[in-house]
Amino acid sequence: MRLPSKASGLIGVLLLSAVCAGCTLSRDFARYHLQRGESALSSRNLDAALAELRQAVRLDPQFAAAHGKLGLVLKEQGHLEQAAESLETAVRLDPFDFPALFELGEVYRLLDRMAQAIRAYVLAVKLQPKDFETRFRLASCYHQSGELARATGEYEAALKLDPRSAFAWSNLGAAYDAQGASYEAIRAYKRSLECNSAQPIVLVNLATVYLNQERFETARQTLENAIEMSPGLSIAHERLGYCHWREGRLEAAATSYQKAIELNDKNARALAGLGVVRMTQYLNDPGRVALRDQAVEAWHRSLEVDPQQPKLQALIEKYRVRHEPPTLSIE
Repeated sequence: MRLPSKASGLIGVLLLSAVCAGCTLSRDFARYHLQRGESALSSRNLDAALAELRQAVRLDPQFAAAHGKLGLVLKEQGHLEQAAESLETAVRLDPFDFPALFELGEVYRLLDRMAQAIRAYVLAVKLQPKDFETRFRLASCYHQSGELARATGEYEAALKLDPRSAFAWSNLGAAYDAQGASYEAIRAYKRSLECNSAQPIVLVNLATVYLNQERFETARQTLENAIEMSPGLSIAHERLGYCHWREGRLEAAATSYQKAIELNDKNARALAGLGVVRMTQYLNDPGRVALRDQAVEAWHRSLEVDPQQPKLQALIEKYRVRHEPPTLSIE
């Protein structure tokens, strides 16, 4: 039986209305589960949040906010690949979802997918150019990727938004230092310490720049301040050992290197440095063969920790030093 055209049109309208009503109902139910998921997330009940948010995206697969929150929960649980998929869906559904873009950048960074992290953060910066944290993370990704000029530019932009960020000043100093811009690095490290003086590692980084400039007394004082602040910081003792060695204080250098090794027996630089000091002492007094043996032992221990030390291997060859493993006696 053929229906009149008016009746057919009415049925079509009714069907469309029913479909639209179904869509609205699905979104309402999905929004209900989203709210429950957000509540569970704020209470740190991640399993409950995950269940609610999965129900939300099942009810409404086009619900960008639900996908975004689901990605956040998955990230918190350490399921980074799944988190990336959910956040990618959220951004595809809503390219203006700033929180999803921000979290997507962080997930990519944690996955060591730096090019994708940078793209996500660039888009996030375009949405909120005055957000300090987004600028800072973009700068950090550039830094980790070796794009140092861009990193310094973004760190500077971030610091215009929050000039009291000690961490951002410290990272800016490291980026400048990596480019050989020592005076800019010193300026940035000092600004970081002005914001927060209780940063022994920043003092060590600052002292390292001074060492590279051969400002040994200033470097030594800076390292002593770092050690006073954090006596258990192996790298500070190692750098102080190097400073003493450059100043010709061999026994003081050996003492600092030994302290660094005591605190961290995997400190390859301290082991190598101790070997250099002991070999120097041996060459100054060849009768003290024990010093040569100590140098050999320290060098080989350093190579065990970090085999990629061609200069150290060359030193061993230069002095024709051979390391013989101890023999096992059965007597």
